[in-house]
Amino acid sequence: VQLVESGGGSVQAGGSVRLSCVTSGGTEDGLYVAWIRQVPGKGREGLAVLWIGGATTSYADSVKGRFTISQDNAKNTMYLLMNSLKPEDTATYFCAAASMWYAYTWREPRRYNYWGHGTQVTVS
Repeated sequence: VQLVESGGGSVQAGGSVRLSCVTSGGTEDGLYVAWIRQVPGKGREGLAVLWIGGATTSYADSVKGRFTISQDNAKNTMYLLMNSLKPEDTATYFCAAASMWYAYTWREPRRYNYWGHGTQVTVS
């Protein structure tokens, strides 16, 4: 499975950014795809996850209400719309995929077998 992110960049606080993740090379319908970020000097943090087969979603409390994960099945693309951005949202954002659902530990990076290269978002 290959994952390729795009859409990062620089934005002012309060602004919005939409990240994209194109998936290919595997059984995409059975994948759980998450957005995970890494703040400089800190570990990776799971933000949102989506089951491609059924559009089930979950969010971390820190982004619930501000971030929205969605998919376009026709394009094999998953999105993360980030609104009301704050300077503390500055991070490298990764798209990651797993073939199993971990109801209580989906936020843990170790649950994901496939990773994109990441895209930088800077909020100032």
